[in-house]
Amino acid sequence: MGKWKLLKRKMEKGQESSSGSSDSETEVPQTRNSDDVPKTRNRWTNRQRLLIFASRGITYRDRHLMNSFKGMLAHSKQECKFEKKDNLAVINEIAEMKNCNRVMYFENRKKSDTYMWLANMETGPTLKFLVQNVHTMEELKFTGNCLRGSRPFLSFDPGFDEHPWSRVVKEVLAQTFGTPAYHPKSQPFFDHVFTFRILDKRIWFRNYQVVEEDGSLVEIGPRFCLNLVKIFDGPFSGAIIYTNPNYVAPNKARRLAKQDNTYVNRIEQKAKRSRIESLPAGNPEELDFN
Repeated sequence: MGKWKLLKRKMEKGQESSSGSSDSETEVPQTRNSDDVPKTRNRWTNRQRLLIFASRGITYRDRHLMNSFKGMLAHSKQECKFEKKDNLAVINEIAEMKNCNRVMYFENRKKSDTYMWLANMETGPTLKFLVQNVHTMEELKFTGNCLRGSRPFLSFDPGFDEHPWSRVVKEVLAQTFGTPAYHPKSQPFFDHVFTFRILDKRIWFRNYQVVEEDGSLVEIGPRFCLNLVKIFDGPFSGAIIYTNPNYVAPNKARRLAKQDNTYVNRIEQKAKRSRIESLPAGNPEELDFN
């Protein structure tokens, strides 16, 4: 009987404490002034996810470049190396399994030529670039630095608005390199700038740190150059909607350079031979071999 009395007293005390707390709570007003701004919770609405991976046989320099992008882009995911023998359409299934709607794929050929594919996996398009003049952050060793996960400013050259193909390239680059607001892995501030400039019929990339509020910049790295090859209508498929007329394949460029060197060497040898033949012939007995 003593146990039941103790249990009954505890139940009565719990009821009294619950009634006291309900009385102390403030009641929610039934009306609200229209000038009062309601408190809204910041949400991640622009759900962009970027898948970054490469093919087998990629060089160490391109691997360092890819790892730099993985560290700078907070909305990125990684994947194992892709078999070059497989069809590129398989990348659509990989992106779907990873729940990514943007893809950055590095394709290596002949251990020397690297291509970057940027694709919108929802509706397209797909851009194919030849990556040239790559300099990683480890090589440059600049003094600039940025925090991991911070969002970048995107700066584009006014030349991107002059042609239809350049406007498409600008939109794809903005969707790929721009970290969405309120991303779970991103920081809520900007401390570096990605710059894209069109020069010599190519796109040049630079990364700068915002040092002071007055806009002074210090370069971080990496550096590379993108030479546009083609634009496809769909994600890694579809019709070719644009082909760069100024693009020269690396194999053709190497073949032309070899032919030019052969021609130059032949001309130099011919000029050297003519100079030797034009020299006066001396008497062998007069030669001094001492």
